[in-house]
Amino acid sequence: MRRHGGKILADQLAIQGVERVFSVPGESFLAALDGLYDVGIPNVVCRHEGGAAMMAEAHAKLTGRPGVLFVTRGPGSCNAASGLHVARQDSTPMVVFVGQIARSDRDREAFQELDYRRFFGPLVKWVAEVDETRRLPEYISRAFHTAQSGRPGPVVLALPEDMLSGFAEVPDIPARVWPEPDPTPAQVAAVLAALDEAQRPLVVVGGPHWSAQAAADLAIFAERHDLPVAVSFRRQDRLDNRHPNYVGDLGVGMNPVLGQRLRDADLVIALGTRLGDTATAGYSLMDPAMQDKRVVHVHPDPDELGRVWRPDPGIALSAPDVVAALARAGGPSAPPRWSAWTRAARADYEAWTAPKPTPGAVRMEEVVTHLSETLPETAVLTNGAGNYAAFLHRYFRYRGPGTQLAPTSGSMGYGFPAAIAAKLARPDAPVVCLAGDGCFQMTLNEMSTAVQHGANIVVIVANNGRYGTIRMHQERKYPGRVSGTDLANPDFPALARAYGGDGVTVTDQAAFPEALAQALAADRPFVIELRLDPEALATGLTLSEARALGEAAKTG
Repeated sequence: MRRHGGKILADQLAIQGVERVFSVPGESFLAALDGLYDVGIPNVVCRHEGGAAMMAEAHAKLTGRPGVLFVTRGPGSCNAASGLHVARQDSTPMVVFVGQIARSDRDREAFQELDYRRFFGPLVKWVAEVDETRRLPEYISRAFHTAQSGRPGPVVLALPEDMLSGFAEVPDIPARVWPEPDPTPAQVAAVLAALDEAQRPLVVVGGPHWSAQAAADLAIFAERHDLPVAVSFRRQDRLDNRHPNYVGDLGVGMNPVLGQRLRDADLVIALGTRLGDTATAGYSLMDPAMQDKRVVHVHPDPDELGRVWRPDPGIALSAPDVVAALARAGGPSAPPRWSAWTRAARADYEAWTAPKPTPGAVRMEEVVTHLSETLPETAVLTNGAGNYAAFLHRYFRYRGPGTQLAPTSGSMGYGFPAAIAAKLARPDAPVVCLAGDGCFQMTLNEMSTAVQHGANIVVIVANNGRYGTIRMHQERKYPGRVSGTDLANPDFPALARAYGGDGVTVTDQAAFPEALAQALAADRPFVIELRLDPEALATGLTLSEARALGEAAKTG
């Protein structure tokens, strides 16, 4: 049957099992919009391509299936780049369709023309331009394969407008059947042999592919061998944080005692994580130039193994598959020699997560502790970047996979669009976004998207009137010389009401529990604005103390 390119594309998305797409419409892909109309795939229309890209990325994190994004040529694709960077660094599968100028106008700097191969090349796993309508199924099939294979990530397909509106008679290509690879007995034995020789092992978990079953297998493996399990930056939902073998996160604002344990470990079992600069404090806790500990590295991309760390062994498989095999392998016949090391690491975590008071009538450590104690098991928490996020990392106890959506790339503005995508994917689960006043304002225009699509999320805005993290570093390096870090803010609840949502302002800690209960019961997006003391910092210092440290450093 002859179909226009947009219909061919939409039919292929349906075959791939795409549940919804995210977009900002453009005239360059009207044929694709027409195709989506026929197949009935919901199209979440967003207000900015950056927000749309972050929604698609968050949807992929929650579902394990590629997020699908449509943006128009030129400015639209440039706006989307920030979300693609998140997907690349977070190993999230995405397929991005970008409108393109007509093929006959290429290389003339036509209206909104862009060389997508050069522009997106460093950001994505693969970028291509489809020149013939009849080849759409071929390119789309490869795009979905590439996005999900090895280390997952984003791919981009540029769609010339005249190609997309052209007609062709071409068969569809079935979706790929993904086999479940099993580690070999030799690979499992090699990991257990490394444990047999260890005195101070540490498991570090991260990367993609985690599920509730993977978390259960990890718990079994950790219990049987009494292993301390740490997680990499913003991967705290890989294991229930209440589990006695969970010992904390290695990332920005990490517990310094846990960092020292990473330094002291004689065996690191890295499961899915790249074990990069964030987890190792800029390679100060582990130095790849002078590797002084054994690293068992499990990662789905064979090119990652040996790129930074010398693995012994290196296993090019999905970490959950290896963990499942380790869980089936049983445990030692006698208590392991490192049990005291594990118990001490857990005690360090318990001490680190005991709330440390900060100044002000509203205190973030108490806000996050209340969230951790009262939100149901199914709740999804999202955040972007800022000083407020360190409170969340430290004091919230995540229950399991799919309860944390946060960018390992450190992108501001991520939390709010991610929350919208999460609520659409899990309409029955409470979804709470934490954002700073600077972070929220980067994507708050998506409030209109949330209202339009019925995403009744809760947004908690930590308002301290400044870019808090940058100001903290500024006071330490250039004390008293404030430049570019203060913010003028709107009335956030009033702004939410203007969009059709609701909200309240909290100026006293005692009012927060009632405000949260009201927000969770709302049938529309609800903003809780927290008026914070500008002096409060997640480090436990105040800004004045950070400034004093900077002054002391300057005077020697």
